Amino acid sequence: MTQQPVRRTGRNLAALDPDREFADIYDRMDQLLSFALGGPVSTTTAQGPWVPMADVSETEDSYVIEIDLPGVRKDDVDIQLADQLLTITGEVHEQEGKRWRRRARRVGRFEFRTYLPGDVDTERVDARFEHGVLTIAVPKAEAAKPKRIEISS
Repeated sequence: MTQQPVRRTGRNLAALDPDREFADIYDRMDQLLSFALGGPVSTTTAQGPWVPMADVSETEDSYVIEIDLPGVRKDDVDIQLADQLLTITGEVHEQEGKRWRRRARRVGRFEFRTYLPGDVDTERVDARFEHGVLTIAVPKAEAAKPKRIEISS
């Protein structure tokens, strides 16, 4: 007896998109971690904002945040830094007049929040937006930078 391939009829093809499923899992894990760590909870439901893909790294003198925002204009992004909480909000607008054959990019309001682990210098923050990637460099405060200690003999 041979097995016939499974036909998926009558189902939404967007629900079968592995990239969308991965993004949804990533967003849900972010919600769980934010809740468990006592941070702000971001939602992915139709009523709430979605969370863009982002990398947060640390150098000796700053924290660097890179956020993927394809199709977003810099005027549609708001960046706020209060103490150690960095919040980036904005909106990806619908493109009118197109007949979509496939759509994987998200539209609507987005929000990304992260706590920076040390004291920061809020006066020298640098934000650049190039090729759909928002890069924010937040310098560490002098007190938060590592100090080299000489060993005496």
